[in-house]
Amino acid sequence: MKAKELYAKLATDFEIERLKDDWSFMTFNKYIDPEFRKRYIGLVLDNTDTVNKVYTATMPDLDVIEKLLETNETDVLLFSHHAMGYDATIPGMPFYDIVTDYLKKLKERRISFYVLHLPLDVNGKYSTSVTFAKHLQFEIIGECCKQEGRKVGVVCKTNIQSATGLAKHISSMLCHEIKLIQNGDDIIRDGRVAVAAGGGSVDFVARELIELGINMYVTGCTRRVPTLESVTEFHRITKEEKINVIGATHYTTEKFACIAMVEYFEKLGLPAEFIEGKYFMEDL
Repeated sequence: MKAKELYAKLATDFEIERLKDDWSFMTFNKYIDPEFRKRYIGLVLDNTDTVNKVYTATMPDLDVIEKLLETNETDVLLFSHHAMGYDATIPGMPFYDIVTDYLKKLKERRISFYVLHLPLDVNGKYSTSVTFAKHLQFEIIGECCKQEGRKVGVVCKTNIQSATGLAKHISSMLCHEIKLIQNGDDIIRDGRVAVAAGGGSVDFVARELIELGINMYVTGCTRRVPTLESVTEFHRITKEEKINVIGATHYTTEKFACIAMVEYFEKLGLPAEFIEGKYFMEDL
């Protein structure tokens, strides 16, 4: 498939002209497409005119890039939710640049790189919160968490009656430990759970949960960050309002969208494959 046709299709389907993201803290060099700086969405590395296969990933971590290079394939596209690698063990900002040596190798192999961060968070068939909630076998009954004028979270219904029971269910479904911050009663009010994948521990979300009358919230990152006022405020509000919070890591809560995107590309006639990355318990 012609690369430009694929990029145009992605831009239309995910309405990127209506959104603007922020990856301004990236290190920009000669390998990165200068057009990416206009809205920080879309093509990051323009290295091929033809795309014969797509590899999807949640973050372009070093191990993900290495797995891609080990395929020895050329004229392929790396599609990712994030534009930078992620390592929660790094003090401060957990995101890091793809090292120059790898950027050079990607260019030599004619491997392009395309990013949909906010557009993939916005609720839809392939979005992060929707795919995560469906993996947890929740019934989606509404939306929440408004960002840039669009909803990126979902309100769900579950038959599980308690926060502790829900924590056990989620841990079982994800095949790794999670964290339950039990701020209030164990009973899930009206069986309703709010879900926002990724870094959803921010103050405006906590206030929206109060308005919705929801006392059970599931997200990715729950780590307290003293330097981020919005995160500190989130934890203050959820504690005072007795809202229980489950953290399931940044990576794991968002990976199901990138797995679902395999189907998206296959429907376009392109072979596609998901590259598994790594989750960090330090998110919790």
